Order: sequence, then structure tokens, then C-alpha cells
Amino acid sequence: MLFHRDNFDAFCGLLAGVVDFFATYAGVMLAVYIRFCSGLVPLFHEELPPMEMYAAGALAVSVLLVAIFRILRLYRRPQTGRFEHEIPRLVRGVGTTLFVALALTFVAREPDWPPYSRVTALVSFFTVLFLVLLERYILSRIELHWARHSAPIHPVVIVGTGPVAARLRRAIRREPRLRAKVVAHVRVAGEGGPDADIPPDLLAGDMDAFEAIADAAHAQEIMLATPLVPRERLTEVILYCERRMIPFRMVPDFFDLVTDRVSIEHVGPVPLLGLSRWPLDAFHNRLLKRLEDIAGACVGLLLSAPVIALAAPFVKRSSPGPVFYRQKRVGANGKHFTMYKLRSMPVDAEKGTGPVWTSENDARRTRVGAFLRKWNLDELPQFWNVLKGDMSLVGPRPERPVFVARFKYDVDHYMTRHVIRPGMTGWAQVNGLRGNTSISERISHDIYYLENWSLSLDFKILVQTFFRRENAY
Repeated sequence: MLFHRDNFDAFCGLLAGVVDFFATYAGVMLAVYIRFCSGLVPLFHEELPPMEMYAAGALAVSVLLVAIFRILRLYRRPQTGRFEHEIPRLVRGVGTTLFVALALTFVAREPDWPPYSRVTALVSFFTVLFLVLLERYILSRIELHWARHSAPIHPVVIVGTGPVAARLRRAIRREPRLRAKVVAHVRVAGEGGPDADIPPDLLAGDMDAFEAIADAAHAQEIMLATPLVPRERLTEVILYCERRMIPFRMVPDFFDLVTDRVSIEHVGPVPLLGLSRWPLDAFHNRLLKRLEDIAGACVGLLLSAPVIALAAPFVKRSSPGPVFYRQKRVGANGKHFTMYKLRSMPVDAEKGTGPVWTSENDARRTRVGAFLRKWNLDELPQFWNVLKGDMSLVGPRPERPVFVARFKYDVDHYMTRHVIRPGMTGWAQVNGLRGNTSISERISHDIYYLENWSLSLDFKILVQTFFRRENAY
């Protein structure tokens, strides 16, 4: 956890738990009302159950949800990142709670009470999830507002003045809920000149004066952002932090690692620093994702067939050539496959240019093709690729071999995106990173997806795909 929890953080965590409890109780009772009292669901000659049974059940579910949310560290403060990044964990927490609660009903139900309604349990998932997401969003906005109007109380000293140190300072500045402020940068021999983004007044001195700088700044956190500190001096810095009970952290990014995957294992008494496994390395997760793909592809093919049939004659008339466009792409483990799209350009569109990306207002597009691309309709035949197993519904977008051959040497971690099947849509795409946009930014988003995969994150990306069309050309 960054920085020490104070009364503000403790209050925010407690408030979230209390509001979660009441939102869950209200969600379960709303589901009971919808099932038995609203008239929206036929009773099929059933008698109204005793409401005290469902009231007691709602109370138990509310307590269980708070306990499971605590296990999932959803009350950890201070929070960082955007609210939407927390949605997958909230969905997982609500789903786990209701699954466990449903299982416990077979054990805890009173003998003279009728069985709990399975329809009510299903409706409860949606009502509880809606109310929890709503109140969590409101709470996140309130916390953010409070933090922005509170003075920073955590002074931070960063060892280093290079690009990594500047990036770390920007990251801290963008997270007001940390209520932290970088008060000094310490120069390290061999770094060269300081990054232009670091204000001169924060350049407090070099490593020889580190202890005096940290004492004068009343530092509550020391962060190392350079690998150039000599081993002996680094040991002294760590011991200084231990003596004053100041947290010491370092940015592993300067080792050129995928930072969220760093793990420590032990061989006897010897600790080894390495990279942890991806969530999709686990067989059960790969199985769940493949089942998701098969079900989604079947539904997608069924729903998209009329659209493809309607678009086909317009594509055919737009320019000579076939309706479907076939193109080699690079898939999982670097294997090539044929990807299908509705043709949006003339057959010889790249005759004079060679392989290039589509750009905004690209003159090579046909009028029909421009419409298809704007609404992502040219991608519909890829449901067949998903069903075949070449692609997934969600994942890093597949690239052409000529670009992969170029980027795997020019862009760090580029080939990491090929450890799973490519997707029809992905985390980078719903964040506007498609077409002629930053490759390094795309890779960062692809790696975030790999590190944080879950079925709920896939669902979130699929929903956002319908509303995010930035750079779709």
C-alpha cells in the first residue's frame, strides 16, 4: 500500500463498506419485489413466500458481500486509477457473493420455509450489481472531490532525475487521492542532465547529501527511480529508511520489466525475482474464455448474418472484386492465419503504396467501405475466425506479418501480445488506440489486459465496443 492510512482513508473505507451493505440489502429486496409483487413475472399459482425469510436472506447476503469485498481488497485506501478499472472486481465480487449465498441457502434454510426462488436469485445479481456500481461511482467522485480540495500531507523524495523519475512524479501528481507531493529530487552520478519536466526548484542536491535532503523535507516516502545508485550507497539509503521507519520503494521499470508481473520465489533461503504467470496461463481460465468465445461467436454469426447479406450487394457494386477480404494476420504464438472482413477498398488499394495503415479520410475507401468501417461492420465476418479458434472475442488486435516483423525489434514487449489469441476488439481499441496511433501505447494497454484478464473485463470491453468508435476509419 502506498503511504500510511490515516483517518481520512479509514473513514472512506468504512463508508464504502456501510454503503455496500445497504445497497446490497436494497438490491436483494428490489429483486424480491420484482419477482413477487410487481406483476412483471407470473407467479404460476405460487403463494407469496414469507417476506421475513427474504429479509433475513438479504441481511445475510449483505454481510457476506462486505466480507468478500474485503477479501478482494475493495476497501483498500487510498485508491488509485479510474473507476472503470475497478468494475471487473466489483462484478466478480457481486457474482461470488450471490453464488456462495445461493449455495448456503441449502444448508441454512429453515425446514418449514419454502425454497428460495431461483428467479429472484438471478434478478438479484443485476439489481445488486446496478446499485453497487451506482453507489461506488458516486463514492469515488466524492472521494476524488475531497482529495482534490485537501492539502497534500505525504512528502515524497525521489532518487533520480531522469525520464523514469519525471514519469513517476507526473503519476503521483495525477493521483490526488494519494494526497502526496514530490518535494525533492536527488541527483545521481551518471544520469546526465535532469529531465526537462522536473522543475529546477525540486533539484535538491546529489546522493552525498541524501540524508540531509530527506530530513529537511520531512520525507514520508523514498522512491528510487534510477538503477545507477551504487550497491553500497543503496544499502545505506535502505538502512536510513528503516531507522526512520520511512517506506522505501523502487520503480522496476528501469530494469525494462513488465512491472505488474514481478514476483518473488524462494529456492531454499535464496529469493529469486521473476515474472509471474498471466491469468490466462491457467487452464480453467483458458477454458472459460474459449467457452465465452464459442457462445459469443454463435450468437454473433446468427445476428450478423442478415447484416452481411444486406451489405454484400452494396460491397459488390462499390468496386470490382469479392465481397469478403482475406488477409494474413499473426495470431497466438506467432502463427499466421487468414482473417476475414467485408471488403471496404478496391482490390488493388495498396498497389502504389505497399502495406500501410488506414488513415483518417483515407481516399482508398469506397463510400460503402467508409460507412462499414465507421460502424465496425466490416469486422463482422471475424465471428467465423473466433468460432474456428483463430481469434477471440476480446484480445489484442491481430497485426499483419510485415508490421510484426518491424515492430518486434523496434517496440519493447511487442511480441508479448501474441501469448493469447488476438481479438475482434480489445482494451486498446475501446480506448481509441487503433489505426495510425501510438504503438507503444497500444502495447501498454494490451499488457494491462493480459495482466488483469477476467470474464467481467471481457464483458466490459464488449459493451464499450458498441459506444467507442474513436479512430474507426
